[in-house]
Amino acid sequence: MLGREHAQGLWRLTETAFARMLELGGDAFRQVGSIRLAVSDGELEAIEREYIALQADGFAVERIARLEPPLDALYAGAIRHPNDAGFNPAVWMERLTAHAVEAGAEIVVGTVDPEALPDGTVVIAVDAHTSTLLPELADLVQPARGQMLATEPLPTARYGIPHYARDGYDYWQQLPDGTLLVGGCRDHAFAAEATADDDVTSTVQSGIEKLLANLVCGAPRITHRWSGAWGETLDRLPLCGPVPGRGGVWVAGGYSGHGNVLGFACGELIGKALLGDVRRELRLFDPRRPS
Repeated sequence: MLGREHAQGLWRLTETAFARMLELGGDAFRQVGSIRLAVSDGELEAIEREYIALQADGFAVERIARLEPPLDALYAGAIRHPNDAGFNPAVWMERLTAHAVEAGAEIVVGTVDPEALPDGTVVIAVDAHTSTLLPELADLVQPARGQMLATEPLPTARYGIPHYARDGYDYWQQLPDGTLLVGGCRDHAFAAEATADDDVTSTVQSGIEKLLANLVCGAPRITHRWSGAWGETLDRLPLCGPVPGRGGVWVAGGYSGHGNVLGFACGELIGKALLGDVRRELRLFDPRRPS
């Protein structure tokens, strides 16, 4: 358990990082909020506790009084995070890369031999592939895969706001052109999904297809299927800081499925630390912390 003070600090860190991302990313983002749904009474109690805690600490959150069909028949209730956003990751990477190059960075594509890291300060930021370059962290950061699919554009816009349910094991959103993106169901095959391989499987994809059918009350044509991996830690907090026993080597990874914002936040924390501005948030993410 983080405790209230650390939880407050982590939420503020992500809000600050996200505001910076909006500033840098521009039209890569659609700030439409997000909706967290409860599939059971137990999960509904959990999101009610989340709502109360966020309200008490002054963070933006809203109860959803009534769910629209078909969600009203599928879920027990929901809350909304009004400041969240959907975004296009490819456009975001283009924007971020352009800012980096403008600031003097050199972008090099290729592979790195973990036994031949260059001299000086090196930051390893490969999330799911952390143990490939830093084998000593294999027990601390392990890969996890998420699978998705996309439909043909649908005539009805129901899900323009990103939704997630079952503690994040299901998620979906609809793009402005009507395309519905649906993912999750990795809990249908935990062992098989503990990998960084970018494959799709019939077990997980069939689960996503059933979710899709429930969401649209039909079976629209599926146009794309894909997967992506992230690094996961035992306490679900990232590793961000110097690697023990490797002088000059830092690590940022293990975002446990929250790397869009935490990855950016950790990058800024390391950048500031290397320039002599060591922020207290780094203590929470210290690679040397007990697992």
